[in-house]
Amino acid sequence: MSDNQPQQSQTGGTQFPITTALVFPDVELHSSLGMVFGVVVRSVGLAKGIGAGFKALAGGEVKQYTRLVEDSRRHALDRMIENAQLLGAQGIISMRFDSSEMGNGMTEIVAYGTAVKFASA
Repeated sequence: MSDNQPQQSQTGGTQFPITTALVFPDVELHSSLGMVFGVVVRSVGLAKGIGAGFKALAGGEVKQYTRLVEDSRRHALDRMIENAQLLGAQGIISMRFDSSEMGNGMTEIVAYGTAVKFASA
């Protein structure tokens, strides 16, 4: 793999190649193993939710929610990588995030992409 390789993610102390593109530059794909995903549903909690509500009334960034979303995305990404590794994947292409509200302060975050194996060098 070249020095201009796409963004790498870490899980379990190892680097795992992930890109939002359809291919990795300078890396030939051998096969697609199908879709992989990681799902997380989180809630801020009552105490933090009340504080965030007051902050929202005042305007500006609601840091409690920002941290929740950042942590949730990292957790969903880690779960997606674990899913891909169970399939024997060496990387993930076409990676995306999706999110939705699930009522009363709960947020669903999904990381998904296509697990792939690389051609032998």
